[in-house]
Amino acid sequence: MSDIAAIFDSDHFKRGFGRKNQFIIPEILDWSHDADQIQIYSDRKEELYRELVRQSGVEILPGARELTRALKEAGIPRAIGSSTPRVNLEAIFASTGLNEFFDAVVSAEDVVHGKPAPDVFLKAASLLGVAPARCVVFEDALFGIEAAQRAGMKVVAVSTTNPPELLGHADRVIPNLAGISVGEIRGVFL
Repeated sequence: MSDIAAIFDSDHFKRGFGRKNQFIIPEILDWSHDADQIQIYSDRKEELYRELVRQSGVEILPGARELTRALKEAGIPRAIGSSTPRVNLEAIFASTGLNEFFDAVVSAEDVVHGKPAPDVFLKAASLLGVAPARCVVFEDALFGIEAAQRAGMKVVAVSTTNPPELLGHADRVIPNLAGISVGEIRGVFL
């Protein structure tokens, strides 16, 4: 596999969205099933991603900064539970400054089993000292929604990657993070 190009089918991104590279590379992309080679491809893929983030920045979802700030001001614990490597999250934080709004960060290397296993969300809840049943997960990946539900958490699906009709199994579906308030989170979910 070269760094120059690979031919992907049109839905490869969505089929692996929210999953760890250790699943995506052998099962979705079919680049290799050898653990060492998977790690090499994974490292290079993520290195290229971070380079793009440094060059072009990251577009924050509408309402993300306002909602995370409001949650922080309201004293509601906040964590990120992601399938991406920690260094990617650090690159995103450097680009956006959103790290100031989170009390805990759980990344791919912090758990053995990635989404749809509930591990990343259960670890985040544990770090926050909050029972899973009292957690609300904002998620745009189908595997992430499944992981949060398997953790026993409420899920607000954000229809930025998948259309709303595919997200109906979540507790609530919103178009972006401007579509929900702290009061509504408290009143409906907590």
